[in-house]
Amino acid sequence: MQNSATASSAVTSGAGLYPHFGILLVDDEVSYQRSLALLLERKAGINHLYFCSDSLRVMDMLAEHPIRIVLLDLNMPRKSGGQLLHDINEAYPDVVTVIISGLNQVETAVDCLRQGAFDFFVKTTETDRLLEGIKRAIEVQEIKSENQALRQRVLSRRLDSPESFARILTQSRKMASVFQYLESVAGSTQPLMICGESGTGKELIAQAVHDLSGRPGKLVTVNVAGLDDHIFNDTLFGHRKGAFTGADSERRGLVETAAGGTLFLDEIGDLSPGSQVKLLRLLQEGEYYPMGADRPERSQARIFVATHQNLDALQKEGRFRRDLYYRLCTHQVQIPPLRARREDIRLLFSHFLEQAAADVGREVPELTSETWAQLQSYHFPGNVRELRAIAFDALSRSDNGELAPEHLSLISDAGADEPAASDQSLVQFPLDRRLPSLAEMDEILIEEALFRADYNQSIAAQFLGISQPALSKRLKRMRNPEQS
Repeated sequence: MQNSATASSAVTSGAGLYPHFGILLVDDEVSYQRSLALLLERKAGINHLYFCSDSLRVMDMLAEHPIRIVLLDLNMPRKSGGQLLHDINEAYPDVVTVIISGLNQVETAVDCLRQGAFDFFVKTTETDRLLEGIKRAIEVQEIKSENQALRQRVLSRRLDSPESFARILTQSRKMASVFQYLESVAGSTQPLMICGESGTGKELIAQAVHDLSGRPGKLVTVNVAGLDDHIFNDTLFGHRKGAFTGADSERRGLVETAAGGTLFLDEIGDLSPGSQVKLLRLLQEGEYYPMGADRPERSQARIFVATHQNLDALQKEGRFRRDLYYRLCTHQVQIPPLRARREDIRLLFSHFLEQAAADVGREVPELTSETWAQLQSYHFPGNVRELRAIAFDALSRSDNGELAPEHLSLISDAGADEPAASDQSLVQFPLDRRLPSLAEMDEILIEEALFRADYNQSIAAQFLGISQPALSKRLKRMRNPEQS
């Protein structure tokens, strides 16, 4: 830790800084700066710190360093904390200022809050509250940064790191929006909840966000479904030698293995009530107890969770802790099912078919229009995972260079015309928008039928229940309405 009578730089350099922005400690008592820095690092892992003991240097340091939070003493020589609070708010409105005073004066505290201070604490009597207040200030600044990044990406419709999502094949605008959101929260330290049906690629999403985060550690994945409290505790937190019968040696838990990286807990909706309590403590306090240990260890891992269940409904039913739910959903993303992004079916099926052909050393067969139509009409309850299985199975059944509908036996066995279980109606209209006219609905149905039929008019006509000549006439009227 560097320090001087006037100013100093961050205590650490490199990828291990937390938070990603700096926190400036302003106090003319250098000894208090040191004790506060030790408290922040030991109790909360906060080590991206700058120091200033000369109040006249504060504004220069804000201009020179990426500081977003100032911990400000009120009673200092040369320039008071009250005057500095006014100057900081005026010149750097995005910087959060937390007042730390040696005097417990209600009037002073109220006046500081009126001037724009984020919070007010007393040095000697409110250590725990001070620590929680600084953690809250960090969360506020992180959320502000993420919101700004998300706004910029949504407005520009761009991805800064598309290569991070290269393993997720898609041309869907819905998935592009998901990627934009994930880019904006990748650098956060807060948990990320990934929701979506089975087979939508939640593990690929977790890997992409971990890669984007730039965290030096690795991604560690564990499926927590079916783990009882003892196994969950031992798996995540490890144990000391002699902690229980059979514990002949010390065992590292996955939280320690994921230090500096990301711990990904899959199927979090199946976590038992007892294990939910342990996970809540890990998220709230940032610390955990290995089995048999009498002192806590600090967690250096970010937490991702995934579920195919509706956790909001589970917590309302009392089957999932409400406080844990709100801790986990700070950042939440919903992966759309394959049936909601049908433009990806051709892209993904072709990719999987190429994989299957390469696997057995065969040429990739041609697909008939009827085959594409059957694929587009299927609802894919198993999503991308099911589509891959269908492609591999279909290739093994085709034998003449052409892949026909009869080769899609997995679709035939499942029932190609069955609607998705979650669909309550064929068409849904938002209540806040006008209903389309009958003429507009006519065009919508025809366009959808043609898309599902790979633009084969004969197959599209069968979908619509009309003859091919009738469909041809309707298409002519759509293209040349003045001639109708």
